[in-house]
Amino acid sequence: MLEFRVHDMTCNHCVGAITKAVKNAAPQASVEVDLAHHLVRIQGEADETAVRAAITEAGYTPDAAGA
Repeated sequence: MLEFRVHDMTCNHCVGAITKAVKNAAPQASVEVDLAHHLVRIQGEADETAVRAAITEAGYTPDAAGA
């Protein structure tokens, strides 16, 4: 499982954009987004570098979940 904290995710539009970006980078993975805690969890086969890059390209800043 991968987990990122995305502090600049602030609304449902952000959730949709991040979910779409992650699904494009890791089509076989499941994506769970917790807007209240600014967390994105990815379960299944996913390359961390590709997912991080996809979130960044969508305009957001993914940090390690503990950050």
